[in-house]
Amino acid sequence: MIDIQNQKDTREIPLEKAGVRGLAYPVTVLDKRNKVQHTTAVADLFVSLPHNFKGTHMSRFIEIFHKYRSDLSLRKFLGMLSEIREKLDAERAFGTLTFPFFIEKEAPVSGQRGMMSYECTYEGEVRRGIPDESGFFVSVTVPVTTLCPCSRAISDRGAHNQRGRVKARLKYTSFFWIEDIIALVEDCASSGVYSVLKREDEKFVTERAYDRPVFVEDLVREVYLALAGRGFSRFSVEAENFESIHNHNAYAYAEYVAPEEG
Repeated sequence: MIDIQNQKDTREIPLEKAGVRGLAYPVTVLDKRNKVQHTTAVADLFVSLPHNFKGTHMSRFIEIFHKYRSDLSLRKFLGMLSEIREKLDAERAFGTLTFPFFIEKEAPVSGQRGMMSYECTYEGEVRRGIPDESGFFVSVTVPVTTLCPCSRAISDRGAHNQRGRVKARLKYTSFFWIEDIIALVEDCASSGVYSVLKREDEKFVTERAYDRPVFVEDLVREVYLALAGRGFSRFSVEAENFESIHNHNAYAYAEYVAPEEG
């Protein structure tokens, strides 16, 4: 049968990326407590396409991804991209994998359990002749509670608080657990967020937040310092508060690049 993709293209225009986007698939990732976790991911997979290639073989992306779906740990994701690059004879291969990561979380006083969902993303790029780890990032988005230090200082009764979201984007240099990053972020906020709270838990969380007020700027700086202490060579932190008394959100961002990365 004729293979149109393998025909030559004469327009002399290379493509930075060609592939599949929005592939929804059941996958398995590592879980610190339960060893593995089954979840559903959305994947984008691409290769670079030379100017003389008419097209790439879209079905091969799916075939290779299907083979790796039962173990998409950090290193296996890079291995998958390497195989895509090799099988499609490309200089570069790219991929992102976004999935909800679930943790069974206990309420702070009652111990009532409920499931919390955290959005995670793998971003990878592999190039011919360059180590795979050179272009791999993991992002973890964590919902938190923040209490306004200014409101607390000027009010006779209470202080306004709101739910926020912190996104940590980390360059992968050595293995780490997603759960540890989530705990690190929550420790820097006024309070973590829970799916189930009884009355005694709500009292605890409210008072804990009141005792730990943070601006969105404070939150980013505290997470930054905590991540820097873990030896990451490159990372960014962004936080957004969904303000409860303003008609806008509050936002802050910081990025760290080690001298050897610059």
